[in-house]
Amino acid sequence: MEFRRFILHHCAKDIIMNKFHLTAISAAFCFALSTGASALNTPHAMSKTDYKAAKDQISAKYKDDKASCKSMTGNAKDICMEEAKGRENVAKAELEAKYEPSVNHDRDLRLAKAKAAYDVAKEKCDDQTGNAKDVCRKEAKANYTAAKADAKAAQKTADASATAHDKVASANMKANEKATEARRSAAEDKRDAAYSVAKEKCDALSGDAKANCVKNAKARYGQS
Repeated sequence: MEFRRFILHHCAKDIIMNKFHLTAISAAFCFALSTGASALNTPHAMSKTDYKAAKDQISAKYKDDKASCKSMTGNAKDICMEEAKGRENVAKAELEAKYEPSVNHDRDLRLAKAKAAYDVAKEKCDDQTGNAKDVCRKEAKANYTAAKADAKAAQKTADASATAHDKVASANMKANEKATEARRSAAEDKRDAAYSVAKEKCDALSGDAKANCVKNAKARYGQS
């Protein structure tokens, strides 16, 4: 959720500061990076067999997607191929994030989405000419740079949170250890004090009675 809010804030800020609606390319970037981001850190148990099967499915889907592009021509075909490749790379990154959830795999997934969006956006710019094409490519590059920066910031935030969590856990563990030691020490002091009282009472006796009294007091209060 944190990364999704980060991306949406970036998009909203872009609208406000530039005082115009996002272009199709900018909107595509924001949509691609924000959609599904809230689920990035949700662990998904997956067996090695399921993982391998999923990889095979991704490869098969990519081959089908490429085959469907063959009937196209010109830039439409190039765009189709970039979209197919982007879907494959994103699917692979998603699979890794599900199979082995980690901050690094979450980052890789965000970068894969950003790269896929950039490659498609850049290819679509070829439908334009002159300055319009140059502007289109510059905008695509700028959005990609921003997306990579956001991914890096999100990773650092996650790393910082993990470190803070570890420090808190360590501090809590040390506090619990000290509390346990304090309770143990207090129990020993109370036991020693109780034994001292019991032993003192034995002094009123003599002979075997006194010896048995002291023996029982030691056994009761764990004295050697």
